[in-house]
Amino acid sequence: MPFQEPPSRETTTPSPFLIGRDSRGRWVVRQQNGQCGGLFVDRASAVRFAMFENGRRADGIVIVAGGLEFDAQGGAEPHPHAA
Repeated sequence: MPFQEPPSRETTTPSPFLIGRDSRGRWVVRQQNGQCGGLFVDRASAVRFAMFENGRRADGIVIVAGGLEFDAQGGAEPHPHAA
């Protein structure tokens, strides 16, 4: 029987990272599925974190206009006053 390589762990597209500002002006990064995230003082740090966590995939980052609130219990939610 010929050797077969095991299936890749990346069989599905990873959940994208959302980046936006909360109502207090902090930068929020949160994986859409809620597995990973954080609060940052500047946009560059937020983007650097998201790029590191997603394997340097720019297409795996979504900049949210209108605000993004951090929710440690369930994920990132759009700001209630977002247009």
